[in-house]
Amino acid sequence: MNNDRINSPIYRSRRRVSGISWRLFGMLTLFVVLSLIVIWTFQVALLNRFYESSKLDEFHQTDEEIFSATENIELLQRITYKRSIGTDSCIRVFKITDGVPSEIADCDANINCFIHHADGGEIRRLCTSVLEKDGNYTRRISNSVGGSTVIVTIHAAASKGADGSDYVILQESALLPLSATVTTLEHQFGWIMCILIMGALVMALLLSRLICLPMERMSRSARRLAKGEYDAHFFGGGYREAEELAEALNYAASELAKTDNLQKELVANISHDLRTPLTMIKGYGEVMRDIPGESTPENMQVIIDETERLTELVNDMLDLSKIRAGTRKPEPEIFDLTEVIGAVMLRYEKFTEQQEYSITFEKAENVSVNADRTMILQVVYNLVNNALNYTGEDKKVQIKQTVEGGRVRVSVTDTGVGIAPEDIPYIWDRYYKVDKVHKRAVVGTGLGLSIVKGILESHGARYGVESVIDKGSTFWFELDAIYDGNFEEEI
Repeated sequence: MNNDRINSPIYRSRRRVSGISWRLFGMLTLFVVLSLIVIWTFQVALLNRFYESSKLDEFHQTDEEIFSATENIELLQRITYKRSIGTDSCIRVFKITDGVPSEIADCDANINCFIHHADGGEIRRLCTSVLEKDGNYTRRISNSVGGSTVIVTIHAAASKGADGSDYVILQESALLPLSATVTTLEHQFGWIMCILIMGALVMALLLSRLICLPMERMSRSARRLAKGEYDAHFFGGGYREAEELAEALNYAASELAKTDNLQKELVANISHDLRTPLTMIKGYGEVMRDIPGESTPENMQVIIDETERLTELVNDMLDLSKIRAGTRKPEPEIFDLTEVIGAVMLRYEKFTEQQEYSITFEKAENVSVNADRTMILQVVYNLVNNALNYTGEDKKVQIKQTVEGGRVRVSVTDTGVGIAPEDIPYIWDRYYKVDKVHKRAVVGTGLGLSIVKGILESHGARYGVESVIDKGSTFWFELDAIYDGNFEEEI
């Protein structure tokens, strides 16, 4: 086997982690075992206890119904008969007069019962015992009938009637032998457990198959994606979680494809921007070397200008790398933002005169902010550069400063071709071009918006762009305002 594959994290994780089918089998088996333990506890281990408890509840219910009818002998006999047949028990009802029990109702569901074959002395002792035990007495005895021994429960209850007399109920019910039933259930539980565990295994295999199939397909697609095949497509397995995962992975693949294309464009565009000044420097240098009389101030100035442009590009790339890496962090101070914008305007005085551009600045008052002065100056400068590069034929750029809700907004508007809504999320990326045609910037290096994004995000500032096709675009950012209300004339 390939050593790289053996040492890969995926292969190592496969060796460490069990498959989903075995985990499902383990969980289903555990559930089956726990369920059988609960059922066995109630149906086998506690069967006798529940059976005896139900018999005792029957006795007490019979006591209540019979004692409620002691004043009506006919009704009392009907209830005695009904309860005796319904509960398969023998019942005798006695009225105690001067300590002597006299029977007033009875029903014999079992001709061999103890209470119907007991002599008068035994009956008297039972009645006396129940009266001495606060009206409730239960005991279990062995009753030998026809050469066989039957375990029976004798229950006696006493109550005082409306006439002041004591009434005693004697009930006898045979306890069915449950040992054979318990043994049968234990054998059945063994077979049931084996069948259910086998069923759990089959169900685990089926469920794991249903769950794992889409996972395996997505795993294969993910490996293709890792190799740079961004056309890999992920399919769900017909259930919601897998469909959501496939949708998320398809979105990730789409974004990775866009990022890869942007990186390729970045390399091409940076190569272009680096090659252009280097070519001009080399060309003018060779002309000055090889042709007498060409070492003119004009040629030297071209070399100097291209060197400055090359330096500016390298510096912008370095700034962007520092911002992205988090090594260039803001050093906040309170400064006049309006004055900073004015300082940017002064930088363009000579440029606007020579190139016939028009840059206007509208403001109502001077506003101060707490931020990194150098970084914010770079933000304004880059936004103006971007507007100059993309403004329309009228060559107009407008800078506007407004204050609302304790925040100052600076917006820079051009009159260019605008940006399509689907392109807006990507314009902050390095070298992203809406028209996909790389052109040398009139001013700046083309990295301005990426630097703006990094600086504003490091300040926690809000920023954005509003654009209308064939009308122009407005780039803006907001900072918390600290203004003094001093009004000055427009620049």
